[in-house]
Amino acid sequence: MKLSRRSLVSRILEDRGESLVVTGLGATTYDVFAAGDSNANFYLWGAMGAAAMVGLGLAMARGDRRVLVVTGDGELLMGAGSLAVIGDQRPANLGILVLDNEAFGETGRQPGLTSRGLELRRMAEAAGFKATATIRSDGELESSSRLLFEEEGPVLVVAKVTLTEDPVALPSRDGPYLTRRFREGLGIAME
Repeated sequence: MKLSRRSLVSRILEDRGESLVVTGLGATTYDVFAAGDSNANFYLWGAMGAAAMVGLGLAMARGDRRVLVVTGDGELLMGAGSLAVIGDQRPANLGILVLDNEAFGETGRQPGLTSRGLELRRMAEAAGFKATATIRSDGELESSSRLLFEEEGPVLVVAKVTLTEDPVALPSRDGPYLTRRFREGLGIAME
C-alpha cells in the first residue's frame, strides 16, 4: 500500500508547531506550499540534492528550532553523501521526511533506485541516524509525526507514496524575496 503524497504532507505539517521546513525542488515544494505557506518554509529551487545539507546547516545554526527537510527519493540520492555528514554531525533537532515514489518524477518518471530495492532508511541507519522508519499506511502517520518533530535527531522517515501528478501549487521563485521572508521568519533583520 502507498500513501497520497499531498495529503500525507498536509497531515504531517499539522504537527509542525514552530518548526522550520526546507523543501527539495519540484513536487515536495508544491506539496508543502499546498499545505499552507509560511515564512518558516524555505523553498529550495534549482539545487537538486542540496535539501538535506541546507537542513543540516540550518539545524546547526538554529539549535533552538526543530528543522524538517521534506524531499524526494531521487533528490536525496542526488546528495546521498549528505546522510553520512548528517550522521557524523548528529543534529538533535533535524528530521527528514522522504517522499519515495520510486521514480525520478521531475525528469520524466524514470524508475528510481528505490524501485529496485534500495532502502534509504537503511542508508540513514548505517550513517548513524538516531531513528528511522518507513511508512506505507495512514495508520503510521501519528507515530511518524512524533518521530519527525519530537524525537532526538537526526531522524529520517521514508514515506512510500503513489506516483501522481497533483495540481501544481507554485510558491514564489524569487530567490531574494524567499530569503528575505525566511530571515524575517527567523527573526533576523536584513541589512
